[in-house]
Amino acid sequence: MIKNISVIGAGTMGNGIAHVFAQAGFAVNLIDVNAAQLEKAVATIGKNFDRQIAKGSITEEQKKSALDNIITVTDVAEGVKNADLVVEAATENIDLKLKIFKQMDEAAPAGCILATNTSSISITKIAAVTKRPELVIGMHFMNPVPVMKLVEIINGYATKKEVTDIIVELSKQLGKIPCAVNDYPGFIANRILMPMINEAIISLYEGVAGVEEIDTVMKLGMAHPMGPLQLADFIGLDVCFSILNVLHDGFGNPKYAPCPLLVNMVTAGKLGIKSGEGFYQYTAGSKELVVSERFRK
Repeated sequence: MIKNISVIGAGTMGNGIAHVFAQAGFAVNLIDVNAAQLEKAVATIGKNFDRQIAKGSITEEQKKSALDNIITVTDVAEGVKNADLVVEAATENIDLKLKIFKQMDEAAPAGCILATNTSSISITKIAAVTKRPELVIGMHFMNPVPVMKLVEIINGYATKKEVTDIIVELSKQLGKIPCAVNDYPGFIANRILMPMINEAIISLYEGVAGVEEIDTVMKLGMAHPMGPLQLADFIGLDVCFSILNVLHDGFGNPKYAPCPLLVNMVTAGKLGIKSGEGFYQYTAGSKELVVSERFRK
């Protein structure tokens, strides 16, 4: 039975994953080598609980109980030594993930399941650096984790069916809807989403339509909650670029090649919300959607 959860990485995804497990009553070790990042993560989790309280979805007592379930740890080996499940949520960098999985594999108990929150990197490749590839699986949460219902569960080549079944049931315990898929570049979510985002950028690059027009067509015509260019800013243009490269390398098909405009924007550091500018400009405290000056007519 899964009781003790370790989450590696205290960034946006890591703190969200810790939040939902703690809220569901699991004991959570939130692990990051950066103590300041851990402090920031716990503060963020507290604020996100406050939002839930304001909406009436949880009580103050439930918030306190959930926060009491979270312990912060700066050492990976210490943080995973009693884990039943470890969820890695570090930066989307293959070398970093492989290094962390080697550490997890060495320090975690023999029967512990090792999961990764990767959105595109091969589960089979990650599993291959461990001595327990049958216990390695993808658990791709969507951002923001406390709000989004989907968990994309990715089976590596060696993942045992029993492990998949456990993770499916566990996702349901978190109030999520699990969808199990197989391990091919981009899985399902990003194999479909990223070419759409890339095509929207190509349409802008070729002058077919402006930023607002492209996003409005997709919002009003296709019932998308936000347009593909706004979504790209939200995800991070560097992350979109990285995932498209995984698809391009994995399939060898030119249709996945990142648009030159995307390449230039990433090179220039225009990464979307995280940098303050992408296809739109972002001002702290403002919710107004303002097209970046470069793309105004």
